[in-house]
Amino acid sequence: MSSKLEEISGGTCAPKGFRCSGVSCGIKDPESDKLDLALIYSKYPTVGAAVFTQNEVAAAPVQLSSNYIKTTEPQAIIANSGNANACTGVIGTEHARRMAVLASRALGIKQRAVQVCSTGIIGVPLPIERIESKIPELVEGLEKDGGTAAEAIMTSDTKPKSYSVKLTINGEAIRIGAIAKGAGMINPHMATMLCFVTTDAAISKAEIVAATQDAVSASFNRISVDGDMSTNDTVVVMANHRAGNRPITRAGKGSKEFREALSHVMLNLAKKIVADGERVTKLVEVQVRGAASLIDAQRVARAVANSKLVKCSWNGNDPNWGRVIHAVGYSGARVKEQLIDIFFGGVAATRGGLATDTPLQDLVDVVKEREFTVGIDLNLGKGSYNIYTADLSPEYVEFNREEYALNRMKK
Repeated sequence: MSSKLEEISGGTCAPKGFRCSGVSCGIKDPESDKLDLALIYSKYPTVGAAVFTQNEVAAAPVQLSSNYIKTTEPQAIIANSGNANACTGVIGTEHARRMAVLASRALGIKQRAVQVCSTGIIGVPLPIERIESKIPELVEGLEKDGGTAAEAIMTSDTKPKSYSVKLTINGEAIRIGAIAKGAGMINPHMATMLCFVTTDAAISKAEIVAATQDAVSASFNRISVDGDMSTNDTVVVMANHRAGNRPITRAGKGSKEFREALSHVMLNLAKKIVADGERVTKLVEVQVRGAASLIDAQRVARAVANSKLVKCSWNGNDPNWGRVIHAVGYSGARVKEQLIDIFFGGVAATRGGLATDTPLQDLVDVVKEREFTVGIDLNLGKGSYNIYTADLSPEYVEFNREEYALNRMKK
């Protein structure tokens, strides 16, 4: 973390003027008391930006929210877990809109000022009546603590994900807070994940949009757990101007510092998502250097990060560079076998496409670690790209083999 950034508590409630809450609706299981409905609200008008999944099959709340934010600045986010409200037809659209209506009436704001998000099982109608009955409690419970909201958006996550920082811009203290969820179906662009970011910075619309796009590209679009892209991915950023700073504009004073801070917050949460991937045991950063172009570097990084053979070898503490180089070869990037160098944790496994004399145990010791890097130098140019990924465990297969059927049976 930059010396100019101070980590603070509070998550999405750390910035001035924001309140959050979370309640249990029994969305996934009527008998459960698990928190599954979250609300984030700014008492003051905001400017906002959002990035949504690029999956052609987009869930109803994604379609609704992406439409709303084109004409109206967001002032609240309502999000449920346990049900994705995806592939649910016309009724799914009606349910997503109903969530916005209920929240807007309870808060006294415009319907289109509510961003609606859902995450969970696909293809099952959302039990909207369970949500409707809990809206009053959700609004009454708004407080300056983002913990319940972070917990309420979890699905297969093992822990809530929250992060917030403070920095000084133009002589004023600025706060940025965020919560996120995600564990499986993680692959650019973006991942099966939700991330909600709040800030009290005074900032122009053009700058918040550009800063959000840059931050997402540097964080959530650089993670992969299993290579699958979700129907519900959403990042929403809201800025309510309560910090009192001179407004930050594109290329203006403070823009660089704000963008760096926003990217830092999102990258912190992106790495937490990968580390908490469904039944993963390793967090691996794939670092590609020396590619002929940026696009080639991206192709190589993603091929290695998504290779099931590579990921299985990591799970078995096997520094199998052969699997890495074969993924490099089919990536579609320009490569020359005799120039490829591969490193595990900075320890050379191959040079010039051939095995080094590094003792195998030295490489094994690296991949035994909970976190390590895999470096790939193509030695063809200046293109570089990093991506965060994970191993693939037998438990991942078992978990996903059972999850869908068990949840269908509960309906």
